[in-house]
Amino acid sequence: MPFFDLPQSQLETYRSSAVAPADFDSFWAETLSTSRAKPLDAVFEPVDVGLKLFDVFDVTFSGFNGDKIKGWYIKPAGVAPRGTVVKFIGYGGGRALPHEHLLWPATGRALLVMDTRGQGSSWSRGDTPDPAGSFPAHPGFMTRGINDPHDYYYRRVYTDGVRAVDVALSRPETDPNKLAVVGGSQGGGIAIAVAGLHPGVKAAMPDVPFLQDFPRAVGLTTRDPYGEIVRYLGVHREKAAMAYNTINYFDGVHFAARCKAATLYSVALMDDVCPPSTVYASFNAWAGPKTIEQYNFNNHEGGGTWQEKAQVAWLDRTMA
Repeated sequence: MPFFDLPQSQLETYRSSAVAPADFDSFWAETLSTSRAKPLDAVFEPVDVGLKLFDVFDVTFSGFNGDKIKGWYIKPAGVAPRGTVVKFIGYGGGRALPHEHLLWPATGRALLVMDTRGQGSSWSRGDTPDPAGSFPAHPGFMTRGINDPHDYYYRRVYTDGVRAVDVALSRPETDPNKLAVVGGSQGGGIAIAVAGLHPGVKAAMPDVPFLQDFPRAVGLTTRDPYGEIVRYLGVHREKAAMAYNTINYFDGVHFAARCKAATLYSVALMDDVCPPSTVYASFNAWAGPKTIEQYNFNNHEGGGTWQEKAQVAWLDRTMA
C-alpha cells in the first residue's frame, strides 16, 4: 500500500471540517443520565481457566438502557493491582477468552474487557446481544439506526463503554487516580469517546483509532467499515444529509476536544482502513496532554506488539 493521504507537514496541523452539533453535550448528558438511572447491577463470577497467577471473573453489567453486557475482569492473584485498564475491542470482535488479554494483568494492573454488543462473530467470539432493532441497514454496524442519532448503534456502544468504566470504578481495589482506557481500531474509537464522556478516565491509549473525522473518512478510503456508509448511501441517495447529521454526534474529534486526560495515540501512514489524516484530526483536537507514535510503513496493523511495548512504557511514566 503506497502513501495515499496528506504529506507529513499537513498531517501535523490537519483539522477536521466536522463541527459538533449545538446540542452535542446535552444529547450525551441526557443519554448517560437515562442509562445511569438504572442500577449498574455489576456481577463478578470467579472462573477457573487455569491461569494460576491471575484471578479471573466473568462479568455482567447494565449498559445502555439497562441491557446486559458481558466482559472479563482479570487481576494479579493475591496482590493489590497498581492501576486499572478498561479495554475495548476492534470491529467485529468480541471479548474472546481470558488468556488472550494477559498483557495488562502481567504489568500488575487489573483489566476489565468489555464485550461489544452484537459483535463477536468475525475474528473473535462475543457473548453480548444487541436487543435494539433498526430501519433497513447495510450489513455490518455502521448504518444501524443511522436515520436518527437516538437510534444509532454507537449511541448504545459508547454508553456501554462509559458504564464499563463505572463498573471498574466500583471495585474496591480500583485506584480512581490510575484508571486508563485502551483499544485498537474500533476499540480505539470507543476509548476516545469514553475518555471524552467520563471524567474518571485519567489516561487513554487509542491505537489506529476508527470512528474519527467522518467527513473525510467516508469516501476517502475504499475499505470497510467506512465503506458500509458509502454503499448504503449509494442505494439511499436521498438520505446523505440525514446520515451525516446522525454520525456527527459520534465523531471522535468532538470527544477528543473534550478530553482532559493524557493520551498516547498511534497512527500508520499506509493505513487505508483508518486513514492517517483522520487519526491526526482526532489527535490534533485532543484537549489534554498528548503523544503520538507514528508507523510510516504499516497498514491497519499499525505498530502491533511494538505499540503495546510503547503503551506499557508510556503508562508506567504517566501513572507511576
